[in-house]
Amino acid sequence: MAIKKIIGISTPRVEGEYKVTGKAVYAVDVTLPGMLWGKVLRSPIPSGRIKRIDVSRALHLPGVKTVVTGEDVTGLKIGRRVYDMPILADGVVRFIGEKVAAVAAESEEIAEQALDLIEVEYEDLEPVLDPVKAMEPSAPLIHPEVMSYKGLPEKLAAPSNDFIYKTWKKGDISVGFKQAELIVENTFATKTVHHAYLEPHSCVVQANESGGAEIWSCSKVPYAIREQVANAIRISPEKLVVHPCYIGGDFGGKGSFIDIAVCYFLSRKSCRPVKMIMDYSEEFLAGNPRHASIVKVKTGVKRNGTLVALHLEFVFDSGAYGAFKPNGLLNGPHLSPGPYNIPHVFIEEHMVYTNKVPCGHMRAPGDPQGFFANESQLDLVARKLGMEPAEFRKKNLMRDGDVDPVGEKIDYIKAEETLKRALEEAGYYKPKPKNVGRGVALVQWVTNSGQGSVALEIDEQGAVTLASAMLDQGGGTYTLLCEIVAEELKVPLEKIRVQTLDTKHGIKDTGIGGSRGTRVYGNAGYDAAMKAVAEIKRVAAEKMGCSPDEIVLSNGAVLHKRAERRMTYAELVKSQGSPISVIGSYSDASKVHQASMCAQIAEVEVDPETGQIKLRKYTQAHNTGTVLNPLMHQGQIDGGTVMGIGYALMEHLIIEDGKVATTHFGDYKIPTIQDIPPMKTVVTETPKGPGPYNSMAIGETSNIPVAAAIANAVEDAVGVRIKDLPITAEKVFESLRRG
Repeated sequence: MAIKKIIGISTPRVEGEYKVTGKAVYAVDVTLPGMLWGKVLRSPIPSGRIKRIDVSRALHLPGVKTVVTGEDVTGLKIGRRVYDMPILADGVVRFIGEKVAAVAAESEEIAEQALDLIEVEYEDLEPVLDPVKAMEPSAPLIHPEVMSYKGLPEKLAAPSNDFIYKTWKKGDISVGFKQAELIVENTFATKTVHHAYLEPHSCVVQANESGGAEIWSCSKVPYAIREQVANAIRISPEKLVVHPCYIGGDFGGKGSFIDIAVCYFLSRKSCRPVKMIMDYSEEFLAGNPRHASIVKVKTGVKRNGTLVALHLEFVFDSGAYGAFKPNGLLNGPHLSPGPYNIPHVFIEEHMVYTNKVPCGHMRAPGDPQGFFANESQLDLVARKLGMEPAEFRKKNLMRDGDVDPVGEKIDYIKAEETLKRALEEAGYYKPKPKNVGRGVALVQWVTNSGQGSVALEIDEQGAVTLASAMLDQGGGTYTLLCEIVAEELKVPLEKIRVQTLDTKHGIKDTGIGGSRGTRVYGNAGYDAAMKAVAEIKRVAAEKMGCSPDEIVLSNGAVLHKRAERRMTYAELVKSQGSPISVIGSYSDASKVHQASMCAQIAEVEVDPETGQIKLRKYTQAHNTGTVLNPLMHQGQIDGGTVMGIGYALMEHLIIEDGKVATTHFGDYKIPTIQDIPPMKTVVTETPKGPGPYNSMAIGETSNIPVAAAIANAVEDAVGVRIKDLPITAEKVFESLRRG
């Protein structure tokens, strides 16, 4: 294999200069002539009927151009997969924060004043706030018409708040539990948390006379947004053009339509472009946060520590709608049994409506909930068996070629090797002071599929332009694409320009998300690069009168060594009179049989007088494919770990009587530099995986097992097991006090 000069080297981000100098244009920066400001009036009650809306006073306020209510959009529903959310409340409100009316005015201040002038009379209904009670047959139906909704993964037998039920299985769970010599059952709970991205949701829409529109938004999936909005407003998707914008943080939350459809109707009704920006109180009140969950775990083992049966039951609190989930459900539960050999497994997932803020996708959707439960459970089982938790895991780990807990063969996993290295690097077995504990947790990840396209063009100056409709959500995918092209075309990285295309000029794709960016667009970029190399050699061979096999690429030029001839790319393009242009593509929905592997060790110190938890250090080992850019690779690991620390110890979108009580960052706590312990990462790099150069996903593994590792460390330190997140000092103190 040829030695790579760019791949595998830490390089600066190609968009870095634009971001730090303010040249990068985000949706909040878009300004159009005659643009109005849009604002939304939100429901103050969790459940009720709208008896009357009077917008006359708002319309008479100077500067107000239009008001839109549910009557203007009656019957229109929107969603990513399940179309269950009205564009504006259509006679009924289902959560505090639901959009009831929208105003477009000459300024943001006038629009806000107008909201105060809209009169709404409600008839309160009893809210359903507990997802478990919501599943009971006697519970009031939040969506009586649920069976008619477009996009449900499976048809319901009868209307229910339990609107999606999904199972995965392997073997026969009843047989497994009969074989078990010890059965352990526990229930774990996680809370709703927000992504806490810097940029709130924002959009600009300019409707046109044909009924179409130009759209600028912070969404990372432009073609999906186009389809969702078009389906909701009942026009052809091609009539909507989604323009690219930079994205100020995602973590899974920037794939939803949020206010785009409302903005469209304000623009269409006012005949002016309209901008809408959620303030952060609205983000907390009505964004699309991570699901709260209740996870029941039943584990069957032999007395020698062999796992024989596992039953996981997930109850996810969807909130008032399912519209923010691209699959309607969460796929995380099917990975949650972990990298273990378990012959009999049954996993159930319930997605349940409640009268609370609708939830969507957040980094590794469904996985942190499931791994917190199952990796915590493994420690509890080990202690009942009298086994050391890490040794118990070792006994049951999958090896290369084993079948995972849902019946998929995994050819490459290296679970044992990864765990061994993490334990060694952390000094897991070394003596430790009193009230200091160490906890271990593992995760495996199989890269997602998708489709994408990348175009390359070399002009008469020899400049290389890389173009795609992909929107980089912050992970650095365009930097990786430039590295791939620079590597294969033998040009300096700084000579490559990036052009992000709108949906009119791009090729429809699946967009960024689910750690698929490098696999999908990286392979498309590699395909484009190799096509460009072939075209360069073809043109050069024609000009030099030789075979393409005799042409060598070097530093932006072609060489024919035998004839001692050299032509730059610019000269080649000029000689043929037209640019060298190619399009690379990738489309693969096949399952991947190589897993990214991560083992983490948390070391904590717990103050028994207060319950306060201090993270002393955090160690993790990753077994992954070829690392394309070490700096960005480590950035994903560190960022995911810090997000996991927040999930474990402090983050909680508090909802009281259906109302979000944490509506600013003074109340909603996320980790600061003082909360981050010394972190050590070791990476075993092997050329395995479905990405270019046999690379693997890294975006989500470090986020998933953190909460379980910390929970396990806390119990190791002071003998207290916390089964509901976040693991706060108050919970630890109360548990210690109770003994």
